[in-house]
Amino acid sequence: MKMNTLLIMTDQHRWDYTGYSGAGKVETPNIDRIAQGASFSRCQTVNPICQPARAALLTGRYPHQIHLQSMTGDLDRGIRTFPQALREAGYHTMAAGKLHLLQPWPWNAPERARLLNLTDLHEEMRGYGFDRLWETAGKQLMLRNYCDYSAHLEKKGLLEKYLDSVQAAGENRDSPDFEEDPATPSVLDEADYIDVVTADKMLGFLNARPKDKPFYAHCSFCSPHKPFDPPARYLEMVPYEEVDDFIPGPDGRRLEDWEKKQLWRKRRAYKAMIKLLDDQVGRLLDWLDAEGLAESTLVIFTSDHGEMLGDHFRIQKATPYQGACTVPLAVRHPALLTGRVHPAPVELTDLAATVLEAAGLHPQKALAKSWPAYNSEIPARSLLPVLRGEADRVREFSYTECNGVWQMLQTETMKYVKWLKTPSPDEIVEELYDLEADPDELVNRAGDPACAEQLEWFRRRRSHLQYATQPVQTMWSLKG
Repeated sequence: MKMNTLLIMTDQHRWDYTGYSGAGKVETPNIDRIAQGASFSRCQTVNPICQPARAALLTGRYPHQIHLQSMTGDLDRGIRTFPQALREAGYHTMAAGKLHLLQPWPWNAPERARLLNLTDLHEEMRGYGFDRLWETAGKQLMLRNYCDYSAHLEKKGLLEKYLDSVQAAGENRDSPDFEEDPATPSVLDEADYIDVVTADKMLGFLNARPKDKPFYAHCSFCSPHKPFDPPARYLEMVPYEEVDDFIPGPDGRRLEDWEKKQLWRKRRAYKAMIKLLDDQVGRLLDWLDAEGLAESTLVIFTSDHGEMLGDHFRIQKATPYQGACTVPLAVRHPALLTGRVHPAPVELTDLAATVLEAAGLHPQKALAKSWPAYNSEIPARSLLPVLRGEADRVREFSYTECNGVWQMLQTETMKYVKWLKTPSPDEIVEELYDLEADPDELVNRAGDPACAEQLEWFRRRRSHLQYATQPVQTMWSLKG
């Protein structure tokens, strides 16, 4: 019998806001059950923005390869995804929650306009490789998208009430020096909260699946993304704490007292949302146990990117700092329960190859196409050799890029950032951090003569990676 896979994603979830990380910020006993298999302490998103990261995960390719370096446009349906490969290999595939593969409207488009109706696009979205689909747009994206969760709320007369609360939470900004998102309880009953309904739908899909096929289940939650709106019961579980451990911003800039207070409220709500998510993870794991499927199912837990939460005088994402780029990754393979924490660099793309190899497929062959050009360059690397103890790493560095503005390479001990948009072609802006001596990434060593050799090492590998991973060529004129 082929291995089943359950991939669980959260949205904007920092790596250190898990119990198994040892950071002590929040207890996540159910997510920790997955980490009893193994965890990876240096998993980097390949783009700290929702849509590019999610599309890269499904395709096993870097955002620049699939023409999605920023949150704009759609994932080309001619680019192979690993759910497509699994379905072709006889798997029953299903997705519940946030996919975010489409972003056709500009960011200055009017709110509450229903610019994209995802419920009308089920057939097209299933083309990415899913037999069954129930899709959420994402909390803030519901102000312009109509999705299956919108329909759920509308049927109950709750949609406008919910959208009012999302709109009241305010727009996204990068710095915390403005009044925003009050981090108050959800206006919805717990049973109608977006992540509870998502778990309900996934459990419904799992129960209705054809029993004669292995399954791939893609359960993608929308928290702990803004708005910071946990149900009241979960907010009451988390004490309000004033822990002043914020990493200083550029040039030592510190938060004002009023900024700290709103960030402490946000941290509390962030933890509360994660506790709710952990309970939903527990529901899914308990279902596997009850059905006798835990010993034949690969379970993966991860997120698309992190959240700065005030560190470096930043909130949100889209920055090369650890808070935005390092994501949780726990993997439970039933035959490989070591509990080890692996420190070697890995990427979000590697999950595509891991799932495919667990299904008995060759990852690069399953994702590649012989035509058009560059469709056979697949950077994803399976993590199974590491889990089996056959290797301590599958890559020497991880790669991250964002908005065509910067590129980042990271090893266990060093981080390199190349800024692309400079005032002059003769101006080179680089950052180099010694992560062992400077884990908070405060001292840029790029200009230090003692680091010249390391800087050149990163430069060579950045140039080589760009050459070796060309953007895929696509076509629409020839069917098939």
